[in-house]
Amino acid sequence: MTPGNLAVRTGRTLAIATAIVGVVGLTAVPRPAHALGTGAAVGIGLGALAVGTALGAGAAANPYYYPNGYYYPQAPAYSYYPPAPAYYYPSAPVGQCWSGYYRSYVPC
Repeated sequence: MTPGNLAVRTGRTLAIATAIVGVVGLTAVPRPAHALGTGAAVGIGLGALAVGTALGAGAAANPYYYPNGYYYPQAPAYSYYPPAPAYYYPSAPVGQCWSGYYRSYVPC
């Protein structure tokens, strides 16, 4: 997709989205707010308190939800161990040389 084609498609999409939002904004008629009485507000508050308490009590009874009753522990955390001490090879025997091919000492 060329940059010009991308700009045309983006502009067209923005124009359509703006038109849709404009139509919805013009057709939706604002209505005055309907205030609640004091009793209704208290009822809503007490209902929210009851629902919150019921949900909290269920979570407190079983803080970790395992549907089949089994607990799967988490994987152990990674730990970083200090590097292993360097192994120093003994000096080559007299008349011996290290051979990378055989990976051992061979006669020189």
